[in-house]
Amino acid sequence: MAKSNLSVAKSLKKANFYEPSKNKSERLNIVNDVTTKPQRLKMVEKLFIDKKLKSGGNVSLAVGRGEKLPESKGAGLTAKGRAKYNRETGSNLKAPQPQGGARKDSFCARMSGVVEHAKGDAPRAKASLKRWNCPNW
Repeated sequence: MAKSNLSVAKSLKKANFYEPSKNKSERLNIVNDVTTKPQRLKMVEKLFIDKKLKSGGNVSLAVGRGEKLPESKGAGLTAKGRAKYNRETGSNLKAPQPQGGARKDSFCARMSGVVEHAKGDAPRAKASLKRWNCPNW
């Protein structure tokens, strides 16, 4: 695998990929001309894995920093917490939708399963179900 990465790098260098004068579309054309589809997929996968490892995998969110709500207030993420999570993981978390809709139905179904299969009491999951106005909570 290392040998193929080396040959791709050499091919890109030979095709003047690394010249500062090249713009994004020219570089993209060079990559498409010089590499095969499996090679491009490996390059993208490597970039994706590097980004995930850079963020540490888990995002640290705390009630004290205003990133999560305490159980007494519904146990969800605040706008600040959602912004931090989205920034560090590349996700697109949205605010709760307690008034109804497909997202509410999906959330209630998923979180009910979490509460049902939890080993302990699952107080944060129960509080979030209550905050989203899920039926029977």
